[in-house]
Amino acid sequence: MKILIVDDEELALSRLKRMLTTLGYEEITQANNAQSALEHIKNETFDLALLDINMPDTSGLELGYELRYHQEKLAIIFQTAYDEHALKAFDIGAVGYLVKPFSIEQLQSTIERVKVAEKKPEEFRIMSKTGENYYLLKPEEIYYIKADLSEVMIRSQKGFSYYAQKISDLEQKLLKYDFVRIHRSYLLNINKIREIETIEQSKLRFSFQDISDQIESSKDGAKVFRNKFSVN
Repeated sequence: MKILIVDDEELALSRLKRMLTTLGYEEITQANNAQSALEHIKNETFDLALLDINMPDTSGLELGYELRYHQEKLAIIFQTAYDEHALKAFDIGAVGYLVKPFSIEQLQSTIERVKVAEKKPEEFRIMSKTGENYYLLKPEEIYYIKADLSEVMIRSQKGFSYYAQKISDLEQKLLKYDFVRIHRSYLLNINKIREIETIEQSKLRFSFQDISDQIESSKDGAKVFRNKFSVN
């Protein structure tokens, strides 16, 4: 198992490495700030990252979001002297949360949970962000996705959140989850549709269950949608 450990305190970093070495882990990479961690993640593949939350400039929570962007399957364990960040950490997709000072036994059991989680069938999630909050969204929680330059806005019951990926790339990932491209700027979850209305130029207007939003297709998008669901 290749492990990345990140902490701005050298003593804490050294202690964590000693504990991991004692537990038998040898492939350990250290970083004392977010920038260094990002440089490592761009050049190497890791199985697990242990991140301190309370770091200057870029917090461990923000760093976790960035690391998962580069390596979606990366398992993350957060460590901090405070426990008020726990809920937000698990929203990001953390598999563990350690409150300092933690014991080697606590560290070991948390890593064991990572190994168990890796054996489970993978469930697709999208980790999006709005302000200081992060959401780990299942495809079925998403109403629609709107392109916004080089990233996308995701509409869920929680409101709008951002995901740093182009809509064309996300479209490929969502093909098997009943999403349809109805416009160059919109991906639509067909299971969230409440009503479809034909408007000018044979375009379609979609409304949704539980929310008041409406979005419109392009002419080509309407044609694709009709062809996909027409009865022969």
